[in-house]
Amino acid sequence: MCIRSSSGDWGVFVQTLIISCFIALIQFTSASLLDKLQNNYLVSDFHELIRTDPVANSTLQLRSCTLFVPTNAAVRKYNGTILVSYHMATVPMTVRQLTKTIPSDFEGNPLLYITRNRKGEVYVNNAWINQTESTEIVTQENKRQVMHVINDVLVPLTLLPTARTQVTNPNAWEFLQQSDLFDVQENRLRTYRSQVTLMRKESLYQSPGGHTFFIPVDEGFKQTTRSSLVDRKVIDGHVILNSVLFSAAQSTEDTHTTAAFEDNIKVTVNFYYDNDKKLYVKSNTLVGDSKHSTGVVLAQVLKANIPVSNGVVHLIHRPLMIVDTTVKQFLESLVDNKNGALRRFYEVIMEIGGEVLDDINSLGDVTILAPSNEAWNASNIENIIGNREKMRDIVNMHIIKGRVDVEKIKQSNENMIGQFPTIHSSTFLYFNVNGDDTNEVVTVEGGGVNATIIVPDIAQTNGFVHIIDRVLGVPYTTVLGKLETDPMLSDTYRMGQFSSFNDQLNNTQRRFTYFVPRDRAWQKTQYDYPSVYKKLFMKDFAYHSRCIMERHLLIADDIYTMKTLAEMTKKQNDSIILPTFRDSLKIKVEEEVENLHDDDSTSWTGYVILWNYKRIRVFRPDVECTNGIIHVIDYPMLEKKDIVVSGGSYQLHSNFCIVFANFIILAIAKNLF
Repeated sequence: MCIRSSSGDWGVFVQTLIISCFIALIQFTSASLLDKLQNNYLVSDFHELIRTDPVANSTLQLRSCTLFVPTNAAVRKYNGTILVSYHMATVPMTVRQLTKTIPSDFEGNPLLYITRNRKGEVYVNNAWINQTESTEIVTQENKRQVMHVINDVLVPLTLLPTARTQVTNPNAWEFLQQSDLFDVQENRLRTYRSQVTLMRKESLYQSPGGHTFFIPVDEGFKQTTRSSLVDRKVIDGHVILNSVLFSAAQSTEDTHTTAAFEDNIKVTVNFYYDNDKKLYVKSNTLVGDSKHSTGVVLAQVLKANIPVSNGVVHLIHRPLMIVDTTVKQFLESLVDNKNGALRRFYEVIMEIGGEVLDDINSLGDVTILAPSNEAWNASNIENIIGNREKMRDIVNMHIIKGRVDVEKIKQSNENMIGQFPTIHSSTFLYFNVNGDDTNEVVTVEGGGVNATIIVPDIAQTNGFVHIIDRVLGVPYTTVLGKLETDPMLSDTYRMGQFSSFNDQLNNTQRRFTYFVPRDRAWQKTQYDYPSVYKKLFMKDFAYHSRCIMERHLLIADDIYTMKTLAEMTKKQNDSIILPTFRDSLKIKVEEEVENLHDDDSTSWTGYVILWNYKRIRVFRPDVECTNGIIHVIDYPMLEKKDIVVSGGSYQLHSNFCIVFANFIILAIAKNLF
């Protein structure tokens, strides 16, 4: 059925549409931003601040403007006095129209800085703009006004109430020169200011444009000779030119070049957050010289995001670039920094007696894998934290004699030897490097725990400190969990998944000893048994793969360490027979001494398994799990006959499929004809 509108009905419809549009236009032009604020439950608190501010009220009544409005949550979180005029600008701008800098209405018209990141997010100073809540209106006085809702209060640089000198809208040098007049809490900047003056680098801090300045506070110069190390290059290393970096708008993955970036010296800077959301900045001297050591220096940001007329200032707890403490002194300095990234690690060292610091000092060159504060909060750590002897063993597992930076770790991985001995008996740490230079991830395994290095190469005069995200030596996962997360064991995990062999390995009521071939071990079989290797990872041969893995899995009332197996072999003076998932395993285990690295004389006692006339090296012994132990081996216990290439089940299965298909075709043909 077709419905036709009469000409009279159409006229009524048009008149109604015109009236509706007219009413909407009246509402659009008559509403003010003040009305919008009052009716928006997200920002009603800021509405009250404007209502009681006569200047802001007048602006909204009479002028065009842009208004940045903090949410109620932001207003209630902020402890200081909120300056409404710093949230206003006299030029109306939509999100697209926002320029890099906007003069605010606050006294002296200090700039607001706009940042657009690669995610498409937009920030004003350190506040994120919720673009879906942005509103544009035209007042009855034909004034265009724009409102942007932000997630933080905008805070200008202000003078102390006691200041007798009037300073408005200072640049970075004027701020540094007269820092005692400004509200920067208890922080004092006199030492660094003296060095900038002595080195005649004032012009760097006076540079017009938009830059980022890191300024160390006086507390960071407790080392008596540290201030003398702040030379012209070090000062350059505290400035990022032509980029205004407010912390919330930055990605921790972004690396920024400093003013100290030329042929003879190259220094970059990154932001870094620990798990407690504390902000740090780390400088990395990629190319150094006799006065400037390569490596990372980590500094906590004490007061961030101080806007000045030529950029932004961040106050940090110590100078960047300067490497002037030993590893022991670095750890001892943590007692003065209650909020430091490694505060809990230092506390654990002191709780077990503090002798570890003396051990570290006696080693000469040394490298520490230091767990972050958050890493110590794991429930499995809480269960043993009171056991001093156990905790001392665990701490020692994090200490390597010698200087081991990421570059040396990468070189070791190239040589297929990513392992270094710790000072804990015969315990080793095993490193793995994944990704490329722009997205490189370094992991370390020790005592059954895989950790990621989250801050590498913190340089000291006698070594390095790497911050890791887990405590080594305290297992937190089952045998299955270990296979699933260890990048070196992915092939064994994958083979166990499609054969359903892995299902049992999560059982915490059993105790497993599992000889696990690492990925490179399976790759070796590709050359020895190419046809077998190909079928190991085919689902049609899942039964055969399962049988091979059952040979590698011991199930008993207790676990077998490699030392125990070697002692059993020596006592038996012959092969030992061990209970596996299927039948038994007949092996010998021998100890052998090997050189660890080509570039030094470090040796270690390793283990070799003798099975079916093969010598299989144990690459990583005694990887502890919550329901057993893993021994990572360099070759699988595998023979060519383990998978039947022709005439076996795969061929029978294929032949059956062909016969069945032919039978179906014949049946169809019979019915058709």
